[in-house]
Amino acid sequence: MTARVVLISPATSPALREARFGDDGPVDERGAERARAAAESLPGAVRTLTSASARCRGTAAGLGLRGVDAAELAPLDVGRWRGRTLDEVGAAEPEAVARWLADPSCAPHGGESVEDVCARVGGWLESAAEVSGRTLAVVEPEIVRAAVVHALGVPAAAFWRLDVPPLTATELSGRTARWNVRLGRPL
Repeated sequence: MTARVVLISPATSPALREARFGDDGPVDERGAERARAAAESLPGAVRTLTSASARCRGTAAGLGLRGVDAAELAPLDVGRWRGRTLDEVGAAEPEAVARWLADPSCAPHGGESVEDVCARVGGWLESAAEVSGRTLAVVEPEIVRAAVVHALGVPAAAFWRLDVPPLTATELSGRTARWNVRLGRPL
């Protein structure tokens, strides 16, 4: 059985433009507009999931989707950095930010490491391989990165090298331990 998973990155938000960690703010009006315009471009699916964030829920609503929050697809936990910008954290904790970006096992913020999120999402992806039909999931960019790292079997150090633009679809097809990836198709 071949599984099909389409990961949709959320629309733009003020927090995205500000490079704000884990800010659970909504999509902006332009992002919501773009999501509504893209609604017709989505394939049918047997299930629709979302990351548990206002931005992902708002994007799903704009796309006309009724997604169910999936705990395994929750955004990366950035601990005490939540709500702060990268510039703020970089000025206050430059060594911690440098360690976090260089070492995927490191979580200086007290939250989740990149390796942890890759393992969590990888486990979800393997269980998704058992679902017959297509799964659509509106998820934060770090969840897309983690899924691609797992699907391709690349080291977690590649995580930060993957760009995930807003409102793009990353498609994974295959089965346990054998995935094909189509990256970043604009909606």
